Amino acid sequence: MSFEDLLTSNLAYADGFTDGGFDGIAKAGVAMVTCMDSRIEPLAMLGLRLGDAKILRSPGGRVSSSVLTGCVLSVQLLHVDRIMIVPHTRCAMASGTDDDIRRVIAAKTGIDTSWISFGASPDQQARLRADVDMVNNHPLIKGQAEVGGFMYDVDTGLLTQVI
Repeated sequence: MSFEDLLTSNLAYADGFTDGGFDGIAKAGVAMVTCMDSRIEPLAMLGLRLGDAKILRSPGGRVSSSVLTGCVLSVQLLHVDRIMIVPHTRCAMASGTDDDIRRVIAAKTGIDTSWISFGASPDQQARLRADVDMVNNHPLIKGQAEVGGFMYDVDTGLLTQVI
């Protein structure tokens, strides 16, 4: 397997590249935590452009320790005053538990993954509430950014505020 196709595509992209010179500040003051799912286009779904928002991706759109660090940095250093936590419909991380994922990986690889926390949970609403509360109550975010919980529908493109 090679990366040649991607590098070739990048040459074409770079040839027409006109977006240099950004300072890294979130121009719209927005950070979005969302899933790594390839059906999600964070900027497009909000009518934003390159440079407008900080995008933090994780499996299931969960707020892991590294995502939480990204939220803190976004608020404290990158002019973010709104944080959106956005899981989505038909997410694999909401279709079962960590144990379910472990069984699939073990069957495929023969490797025990009991030491990994995948963050899967079939109760997306409870998980979203917990993640919003965690971010909202962080001492380096609380009172400095509005935090909201949303659900993105991968079949309609509609974003709905839940929290």
